[in-house]
Amino acid sequence: MYETDDDLATVQELLDASYARANEHLRGIWGPETCLDAQELSEELQAIQVLDLATVTPRGEPRVAPVDAFFYRGRFWFGSSPFSVRFRNIRANPAVSGSITRGRETFLVLVHGQAAEIDPRGPEADGFARMPRELYDFDWDNAHPGAPYARIDARTLLAFKRR
Repeated sequence: MYETDDDLATVQELLDASYARANEHLRGIWGPETCLDAQELSEELQAIQVLDLATVTPRGEPRVAPVDAFFYRGRFWFGSSPFSVRFRNIRANPAVSGSITRGRETFLVLVHGQAAEIDPRGPEADGFARMPRELYDFDWDNAHPGAPYARIDARTLLAFKRR
């Protein structure tokens, strides 16, 4: 787990505020007993996740496709090709939404926010590069030396698990 106590407190505030804003329909499906707290969410997301990430084209059309995602220091991070439509869309409009689902309505994470492109090996990444180095079964640095990465600065984060 890569989250500090401060990271977990920030994530918990976001989870609580997001659920408080959720509409009746969502809360009818995912009651408070299914909500994950920040610690539980961080534990669930320790490995590489498949995040279905939606971006917006210059014409305002949504596009969704899976990405390898990392939950690091309480935020989702992902990369792609420097020539990808995904990053072309993000550079024009950073609004993104993502979801992780498992099973038949047994686990759900929703995130909405802004993608911020960041050098994954640079000082502003706050040590992020150690996570893909530890989790991938290949030499991440040599395989993807110029791949762009972004983190999602979330304004909404919801996490549920049926127990």
